[in-house]
Amino acid sequence: MYALPEQAGLAVKIYKEAIRSSREGKVRAMVESRLAERTTLVAFPTALATDGSGAFAGFAMRLVSGYRPIHELYSPKSRKIQFPQADYRFLVQAAQNAARAVATVHQTDCVIGDFNHSGVLVANNATVTLIDADSFQFTANGRAYPCVVGTEDFTPPELHGKELSRVERTHAHDNFGLAVVIFQLLAMGKHPYMGRYSGADLSLGQAIAQHRFAYSTVRQSATRTTPPPASVQLSDFPPPVASAFEAAFGLDPDARPSPATWVHLLEQLKTSLRRCGSAPTHYFPHSAQSCPWCRIVSQSGVDMFPPSLDSWVARRPEVPSGPFDFGAIAAAIRAATLPRPEDVVPVWTGDPGPALPALTAARTKQTFARLFGGLLILAALVGFANGGAGAVFGVVLAVIGLFRIGTATFDASPLLKAYSEADNRVRAASLAHLQRVGFTELLVLRNELENCIAEYPQVEGKLSRDLANLQANRKGRQLHAFLDRCLLRRVKISGIGQAKMAALASFGIESAADVDFAKVMAVPGFGEALTQKLLKWRGEQEAKFRYNPAPDPTERQAEDALRSAAASKRIQLQDKLRAGLAALQTAPSRFASGKASPAPALAQALSDRARAARDCATVGVKVPPPGALKLSVPTPAPPAPMPPARPPGPTSLAVPSLPAWNSPAPPSTPTCPVCSAVMVRRQARKGSRAGSFFWGCSRFPQCRGVKN
Repeated sequence: MYALPEQAGLAVKIYKEAIRSSREGKVRAMVESRLAERTTLVAFPTALATDGSGAFAGFAMRLVSGYRPIHELYSPKSRKIQFPQADYRFLVQAAQNAARAVATVHQTDCVIGDFNHSGVLVANNATVTLIDADSFQFTANGRAYPCVVGTEDFTPPELHGKELSRVERTHAHDNFGLAVVIFQLLAMGKHPYMGRYSGADLSLGQAIAQHRFAYSTVRQSATRTTPPPASVQLSDFPPPVASAFEAAFGLDPDARPSPATWVHLLEQLKTSLRRCGSAPTHYFPHSAQSCPWCRIVSQSGVDMFPPSLDSWVARRPEVPSGPFDFGAIAAAIRAATLPRPEDVVPVWTGDPGPALPALTAARTKQTFARLFGGLLILAALVGFANGGAGAVFGVVLAVIGLFRIGTATFDASPLLKAYSEADNRVRAASLAHLQRVGFTELLVLRNELENCIAEYPQVEGKLSRDLANLQANRKGRQLHAFLDRCLLRRVKISGIGQAKMAALASFGIESAADVDFAKVMAVPGFGEALTQKLLKWRGEQEAKFRYNPAPDPTERQAEDALRSAAASKRIQLQDKLRAGLAALQTAPSRFASGKASPAPALAQALSDRARAARDCATVGVKVPPPGALKLSVPTPAPPAPMPPARPPGPTSLAVPSLPAWNSPAPPSTPTCPVCSAVMVRRQARKGSRAGSFFWGCSRFPQCRGVKN
C-alpha cells in the first residue's frame, strides 16, 4: 500500500507478482462497474495500476487516512490509547455506522465474505469505512468473482469446515460477521462465542461451529456455556437488542438481523442511554437495572470508561471562600443543647369540652343502684308496719336494699380505658410530630456530625500515607504502565492467531501486563505450551523496561488525583459541618413554630386525654402518668475510609495501586523479593495451604519468588 503524493486523497495497492494474474479480472470488473462512485463508505478500486511495461500491477483507491482498525476501538486498552475520549455513546454510534457501511456494500450487489476487524476502519468521529474491497464477492457481466478467504472468528457456523473458495457467500453470512463486530463494540471486545464450556475445552472456531453462543439466555441449557468473568449480560441491553443477538447467534441463518435492522435497533439503544449517577463517564441503557460498567469495575477493578484529564480537571473541587475554623465549629456543635422530646411536643391548654359519655353512664348506673336500694328499704318499712310474715319479708328486703346501696360505687374503668386509649394516640401522634418538625432527623444529624468531627483531622494523614505509598511503588507502577502499552494484537506469536487473540481479549488479557500463568491457563484452548510462549514474550518486554527514578507525568497526575480527592473530601466535610451547625442553631425556632400549630390528629388526641383526665379527677380517680416517648434513632455507621483517587485518562491502568471508581481499594501490589518484578495474587491449588491466597512473581516459572 502506498500513498500517492502527486494525487491527494488517493492510494495504490500493488500485488505481489505471483498473484497479479488471479486478481486482475476481478479488479478490472470492479473498476469498470464504477462501484467507487456509488458509495464513500467503501474503498472500492477506482482505477487500474500498471507497471513500467503496462502490465497489471494493482489498483488505485480512495486514501483512508485518520482511521484505525475497529478492534482498536472495542478493545478496552487500545481504546484508552487511540480513542481516549470515546464513551459508550461513541461505541454505539460506531456500531450503527458499521451497519450502514455493510448495508451500502449489499446495495452494490457485493458480499463482503471475509468479514474481519482489520477490514473495518473507524475515525475519531465514529464514521466507518470498509477496506479490502478487492476480496469481496462480486458478479459482473454474468461472471462471478468469489471471496476465497475467511477469518475464523467472523465465519458463521454453517461455513466452518467448508472450503471457502468453493462457497457462494450470502448476505446472511455477512449479517453474522456484522453481528460479531456490533457485539464486540457493545461488550468491550468480548467475542460472543468465547466463554466457559461445561465440557472439555473448545477452541473459538469449535464453539462457533457448535452454536455455543456464550451469552444466550434462551438456549443456555443447550450451549452449556457461560460468559467470561466481568462481562456484560444480555439483560443489560434493551429487550429488542438482546433478542437481535439471540437471533444473530441462533440456529437459523435466515433469522439474523439485516444491517438496516441493526441501524434501527442501535438508534433506539442510542436514545435510551442514560448517565450513571456515580461515574459521570458511564453511559448505559435505561433498561438495565444498574450501571454495568460500575458492576464490571467492582468485579475486575478495571474501569472501561475512565475519566479523561479534562473531565478530571473540570471536576476538581474549588476551595470555598472564607476561613474554616474547625475547632470553633466542632466546639459549637458539641455545645449545642437539644431539647427533650417532651419539650418539643405540643401540650393541651384550655377547656377540653363536655364530660365524656362514659362519665355520664357511670354516674347514671351508680344513681340507679342507690335508688333501687332505697326503694327496697322503703318496701321493708311497709312490711314491718304490717307485722307477721310481712315483717320477716321486710327484713330480707332491708338487707338487700342496704347491700345495693353499699355496693353502688362509681365504676371508673370506662374512664381509665378512655384515658389509656387517648394517651396511646397522643404518643403515636407525638412521634409523628417529632418526625414532621425534623426532631428525629436532627438527632441522626447530631450523630453524623460527631463522625465528621472525628474524620476531619484524619484527611491530611490519609493523604500523606497515600502519597508515601505512591512513591514507594513507583517502580512497580512504571513497569506495569510499560507492559500495559505492549498490546498483544500488535505482535505475532507462533501458534496464537487472530481467533486465539480474540479468546485472550475476551478473558481480559490484552497486554503484557495481563499475561499471568494462572490467567492464561484459565482461557479455553490455552495449555502449558502456549502459556509459556506468552510468558516468554512478556519476559522479553520486561527486559526492555528501564526504571526512571524521577517523577513522570503519570505520577504527577496520580499525585494530583490524590490531592484532589483529599481536597474534595475536606470540602465535603466542611460543608456538612457548617450546614449541620446551622441546623442545630435554627432548630429551637423551628420547633417552637411547630409546637404552636399541632397536626389535627395530635390536637384531637391531646383534647381527648385532657378530658378523660379531668373527668377522672372529678370523681376522685387517679390516672397514671402519660406514657414516655420512645424514639428509635438509628446510629449512623462511621464513614468508610476515603479511597485513594484514581488518575484519569489512558494512564489509569498504569497505576494498579489506585483503585477504579466505585470499587473497593485493593491492596498495594508488592514487588518480587527475588527479581523486583510486579507480583500477582494467586491461590494455592494443593498442599497444606490449598485454597489460600498468596503473592507470586508475575515472571513465574522463570522466577519463583513468593510473598504471603
